Amino acid sequence: MKHTISVLVEDEAGVLTRIAGLFARRGFNIESLAVGPAEKPGMSRITMVVPGDDSIIEQLTKQLYKQINVLKVQDITEVPCVERELMLLKVNATSATRSEIIELAQIFRARVVDVADDTLTLEVVGDPGKMVAIAQMLNRFGIREIARTGKVSLPRESGVNTEYLKAQSSLEARF
Repeated sequence: MKHTISVLVEDEAGVLTRIAGLFARRGFNIESLAVGPAEKPGMSRITMVVPGDDSIIEQLTKQLYKQINVLKVQDITEVPCVERELMLLKVNATSATRSEIIELAQIFRARVVDVADDTLTLEVVGDPGKMVAIAQMLNRFGIREIARTGKVSLPRESGVNTEYLKAQSSLEARF
C-alpha cells in the first residue's frame, strides 16, 4: 500500500539529504517527493509517497522523529486531505489535431501554456489520478515530454472525505 507522509522540518541545510539518506539506508523507495516552505518562517513541509505496510511506516515514522530537525511526522494516508499535483505535458500537435487536443485539455481543466508549430504544452493541476487520465488520453497524439511535481497534501479541517464521497456517488450511479 502507498502511504502519504507529511513531515514538518526546520528549514536547515542538509535536512532533506538526511531524510532521503534514512530511506535509502533502509532500502525504501520514495515514489513522490515535494518540499516547500511551510506556514511559519524557518519551517518546511516535506510530502512523500512511500510504499509499505503499516508496520514499516510506523518504523519509518519513529526513525524520522530521531532526526535532529524533524518537528512533526504524520501519516495522512487515511486522513481526509486535499491533494494536488502539477504536471507539464508537451504533446505533438499538428494543425489537424490541435483543436482536438485543446478540447481534451478543457475537459480536464488543463491550460495551454506554450504553443509551437508542432507542439502544445499543457499545465494540469489536480489529484494524481487526473494526471494519469489526461496522459492516457493524449498518448495517441505522441507525448514528447512530461514533468511532474510530487504530490502535496494537507488534511481537510472540515473532515470531509471526498474520496469516500466519490466512491459513494459512483456506487449510487450504478444502481
